[in-house]
Amino acid sequence: MNAAEFLTNTARSHPDRVAWIWDDQTRTYGESNERADAIAHQLVSFGLVPGDRVALLMENRPEVMEAMFGCWKAGMAAAPLNARFTAQEIEYHVNDSGARALIVGAELAGVVTELRHLLPSIEFVIQVGGPSVCDHHDWDEIVVGHAGPPFPAVTVEPDDLAWLAYTSGTTGCPKGAMLTHGVLVFEVLGMLADFFPLDVQHVGIHAAPLTHGSGHVSLVFVAKGCSQVILSRTGFDVAMFLEMVERHRVNAMFLVPTMVKMIVQHPDVDSRDLSSLRWVFYGGSPMYVDDLRNAHNKLGSIFIQGFGQTESPMTGTVLPAAEHDLDGPFAYRLASCGRARTGIQVRILDDHDQQVPTGEIGEICIRGGTVMKGYWQRPEETAETLRNGWLHTGDLGRIDDHGYVYILDRSKDMVISGGLNIYPREIEEVMLTHPAVLEACAFGVPDEKWGEALTAHVVLMPGVDPADVDMLGFLNSRIAGYKKPKHVEFVALLAKTPYGKIDKKHIRAPYWDGHDRLVG
Repeated sequence: MNAAEFLTNTARSHPDRVAWIWDDQTRTYGESNERADAIAHQLVSFGLVPGDRVALLMENRPEVMEAMFGCWKAGMAAAPLNARFTAQEIEYHVNDSGARALIVGAELAGVVTELRHLLPSIEFVIQVGGPSVCDHHDWDEIVVGHAGPPFPAVTVEPDDLAWLAYTSGTTGCPKGAMLTHGVLVFEVLGMLADFFPLDVQHVGIHAAPLTHGSGHVSLVFVAKGCSQVILSRTGFDVAMFLEMVERHRVNAMFLVPTMVKMIVQHPDVDSRDLSSLRWVFYGGSPMYVDDLRNAHNKLGSIFIQGFGQTESPMTGTVLPAAEHDLDGPFAYRLASCGRARTGIQVRILDDHDQQVPTGEIGEICIRGGTVMKGYWQRPEETAETLRNGWLHTGDLGRIDDHGYVYILDRSKDMVISGGLNIYPREIEEVMLTHPAVLEACAFGVPDEKWGEALTAHVVLMPGVDPADVDMLGFLNSRIAGYKKPKHVEFVALLAKTPYGKIDKKHIRAPYWDGHDRLVG
């Protein structure tokens, strides 16, 4: 089915149900569906046709999702871009997608105007909010009081492009993962089966960007008619988040691990009533076991882990809340990312795409209905990543006798030092058990003797003097000598991608200037 039908069906059944809550405003599902219809009509009037791409560039707001549903109704593909992108990143993503139209928030309209001459494919710009600039069409004039007929969603094939989702580019230029209508429908059904047993009375919240993971979860909320609170500010305001959870009795959400850690450490967390929380789905980057234990102890048994990637959204595996066992016989499974999700297959393959024996290390590969169609206009990279029907994730890991998957590291982050494999995530897990450590990042640097040597950047808790922390001494009895970093540097912060992941590519780049990486 056309993924736009999730909104159409809910608006028909629950037209007066509040869909969006943001900035002290509300909007119903009936109103939101009418606005998506208006946008679909407008895009068609521009001359756009099914298959055309429409770029979206906005901070979190209801219009992000309304624009996506409008695109899908008309058979077009949405290409959502992160509002924190630089001008150069905006230029790259828009031109790579070949979008004919761009829907932009007022907060970024000026940047788009300055870039317009560098965006040759863009024929039409619709501006959301604020006085329209340049030749931008006004969103409110298009959608407010829309008196036109409903826009019946066009008939699509399961393999038709719906969402052009760009990778974070941590290991190269960002690539557009082609997510089809079939992928979106399958992932919604799968999340309802494995993550959120939702119903119309439940309330969700969006603190992560709707252009990425939160947008996928929003589809699930829309499908079940849940009200959705949107934190519209760029950046994560933890105090505001806690206030909104309490005020609106929020039940469900998606967070990246960095956000979970910020919530647990915030001084307001104990004074707010968070008893309504039932499902906190976390993923998108590693969740270290020590951080997970702290979160569980603070907020209770409400956490659900999912492992996937842009190429297989939301997700390949699941560790349900009931299996977040802190102290029982299966506590070791906290170090896993769970087991294959409903309708998904997971295998560990070697360099020759052969399945390795249980417990041995190889590449984590996924097959199922959430896997992308391929990379946009990159046939060679598509063929490399989608080999023999399996998505090769680039993550190294192992699987145990009961099907639980353990991620060791990205294959491109693995360090080969003196012929021995070192998995930086393993060392980061140990460093984070030190009570003075807030964040840690381990990575390989060139070394004349060993080829590569491990280095670590560490962020300490506020007020801690680096002179008082002997990190190498701390690691002595906890990891093998060959795994120890040759150097530990205490830093004020770690570079992050626009999606909140630690940006190892950026952090290690200065060390590799003029050198070739041995891995990846």
